[in-house]
Amino acid sequence: MVLPPARARPSTTAGSVAVRRVVYAIATFAGTGYAPVAPATVASLAVALLWWWAAPVPLAWQWGLLALSVIVGVPAATALERDLGPDPSQVVIDEVAGMLVTFLGVSTGWQGWLAGFLWFRFTDILKPAPVRHLERLPRGWGIMADDLMAGVYAHVLLMGTLRITGW
Repeated sequence: MVLPPARARPSTTAGSVAVRRVVYAIATFAGTGYAPVAPATVASLAVALLWWWAAPVPLAWQWGLLALSVIVGVPAATALERDLGPDPSQVVIDEVAGMLVTFLGVSTGWQGWLAGFLWFRFTDILKPAPVRHLERLPRGWGIMADDLMAGVYAHVLLMGTLRITGW
């Protein structure tokens, strides 16, 4: 895991370095944010594959994981933004949260998981209104909120796809 230069870190005590490593691990979703090409897509695909592998996930757990991703994701994204600049590409916890919204309450086969992944990437890249406007929120909220809303759009599109295809 790569940490920012020492000058960017307020403290270098062993405890603070350990905490920063955990914060970076959260924000980068265990390092997927360091993928050399398309880190957001890599993280989204990782979530889709994990979700498919773990299915079925009880709905209460789904809500809990979503809440946890937001609760820890906002401060982690804020910390990396402070260290690396506005909306750094290494921060992919927002993609994790968006994918969790996409698959919330969905039970499907591999075709549905693939469709959910593709719909989320489509809406996250296209950023239909008000997704782009949510990026203006301060700090980690702006990083997270646009992907949460993209996840809502992707969820609706996925549900329509599942209804039409019967997957």
